[in-house]
Amino acid sequence: MKNLILKDKTAVITGSSRGLGFAIAQTYARAGAKIVIASRSPRSVDLAVDSLRKEGFEAVGLACDVADMQQVEALAELAIQTYGSIDIWVNNAGLSAPYGPTVHIPNTDFMDVVNTNIIGTYNGSMTAMRHFLKQGSGKLINLLGRGDTGSVPLQNAYSSSKVWVRNFTKALAQEYKDSGVEVIGFNPGLVMTEMLSKVHAVKGYEEQLSPLRFVAMLWGNEADVPAEKALWLASAATDGRSGLFVTVLTKWMMISRLIGLPFKYLFDRSTKLLDLNVTSVDPAVGD
Repeated sequence: MKNLILKDKTAVITGSSRGLGFAIAQTYARAGAKIVIASRSPRSVDLAVDSLRKEGFEAVGLACDVADMQQVEALAELAIQTYGSIDIWVNNAGLSAPYGPTVHIPNTDFMDVVNTNIIGTYNGSMTAMRHFLKQGSGKLINLLGRGDTGSVPLQNAYSSSKVWVRNFTKALAQEYKDSGVEVIGFNPGLVMTEMLSKVHAVKGYEEQLSPLRFVAMLWGNEADVPAEKALWLASAATDGRSGLFVTVLTKWMMISRLIGLPFKYLFDRSTKLLDLNVTSVDPAVGD
């Protein structure tokens, strides 16, 4: 049995009804935490909560659009009313826009990324920090992603939003460094979820995504790998380490995977290219 390193802790995780968010929820629950699930879909929330409860874990959930501060505050209130406090808050909810040049991306798709990745992270951080500062403790973990340290052409909406999250998280950690609250940035790397395998692309740019099949095979991880790292971040191991930034896909991992791929393929025939599903969308402007 996993050590109950989060025993008696309450964790709120946004975007946690499936994918990486749900993997983090499961990992935290197995470490003893009480879980608060959140996503936009009421049915998805119910299914995720039921799944955790069937494993014998404590869990509640609420449909929540993280771009709406009132809904985020209601999520926090649910956690406090149910479990008495909030100890860990993970801003995991995230979206990406169709792959393609910025001007060609439909405005609604671009703004959905801004509202979820930027406004959602702000809303979650403000809500969590107000509770954490009052109690003098807490772990705020904000999810980073590709492009958080620089521009990524044809993925401008997502990458720019993650630059914002990194800078916002870094400043927040500096501002409250002596508060007893840990503010942490976490880049989970390439995670083998639907967000990676089911993507949209502007018409005419679909084939440029083909290399992703190989890149994901080489450097992708199942969701339980970053979830284990997220567990470490939420544990006492990071006490007093506010401002910590951690990435799963390190340069060493990238090099070792590249060197080891021929041997892995030789001895593990299940190794295969990512099954990539690309949906085309009409450009917002003509070429």
